[in-house]
Amino acid sequence: MRRSLPVSTGLAALVIALSGSRLATAMPTQAPPAPGGRHVVLAVHGGAGSLPRGSLTPEEEKAYRDGLTRALRTGYAQIKKGGPVLDAVEKAVNVLEDDPNFNAGKGAVFNADAEQELDASIMNGRDLRSGAVAGVHHTKNPISLARLVMEKSPHVFMAGKGADDFALRNGVPYTTQDYFWTQRRWNQLMEAKHPKPGAKTETGGTVGAIGLDGSHNLAAATSTGGLTNKQPGRVGDSPVIGAGTYADNRTVAISATGTGEAFIRSVAAHDISALMQYAHMPVTKAAATVVNEKIPALGATGGVIALDPQGNLATPHSTKGIINGYITADGKITTRLYDDETPTN
Repeated sequence: MRRSLPVSTGLAALVIALSGSRLATAMPTQAPPAPGGRHVVLAVHGGAGSLPRGSLTPEEEKAYRDGLTRALRTGYAQIKKGGPVLDAVEKAVNVLEDDPNFNAGKGAVFNADAEQELDASIMNGRDLRSGAVAGVHHTKNPISLARLVMEKSPHVFMAGKGADDFALRNGVPYTTQDYFWTQRRWNQLMEAKHPKPGAKTETGGTVGAIGLDGSHNLAAATSTGGLTNKQPGRVGDSPVIGAGTYADNRTVAISATGTGEAFIRSVAAHDISALMQYAHMPVTKAAATVVNEKIPALGATGGVIALDPQGNLATPHSTKGIINGYITADGKITTRLYDDETPTN
């Protein structure tokens, strides 16, 4: 199944930037159709797929752009005050996890048993420390639990009941499943179980954030509710370090979205880093090579947001679009929702 982003699924939270002197007022703008971005300090995404212009009402568009903007401003504030870049990507993803418009946390989709199973991962580019969780049922913000795994355990990856129990032992409040329930996601589950002829079933989405601080430290974070009506226990690339998330100060920070199984098989995020490190490709070429050549060669599609240590952002996608946003060092925010706003490189 594909983790594509349909018209009314969650969007993406994108880039946040660092100002060398004072924090500028960050105003959201509509992006011109130009590749990536420069001087980026934080970027977020809400999934790769297709969102044609005119497919959202003005109210829906405002809600999505506002959500991306809140995530970017929240992460940017962490970077501006000199906090760890891990704080920036975690807090940005928290905003998206708490927003029911996005398929992560509160807005997570239902699996085939009408439950939410949440996956997330986070990585520090300075020392390659990582944390990940999969199949979480009772933790409000899985990305924060992934960071807890990284910092409070000797492990990298925890799953299911063990991950939820670890959260409780470390003071994370228990969250009942009804917290994640939304009418829209329930309707999507019913449509997936009883599809009408010719109808396109909404399948899910992913959110992610990548960041760069003033010391050129990189970090990446990804969180998802998975696929609508998925087999219970299915895990995609979002919590898999090297597949859906990767960060290395020498090369790049990456958060991926798309056909999770293909991103796992190709170790997509790490492959982009390896092309930069060993083949000396710039971030735009390395990311496009993996997303637009290697992933389609496996019969799949997807996209990434990728940020190098100089603040160059790449957002390639082999789908029609990738919903994303970013903030530059001077505090300028750009949000990109529609297919004609998201360049393919």
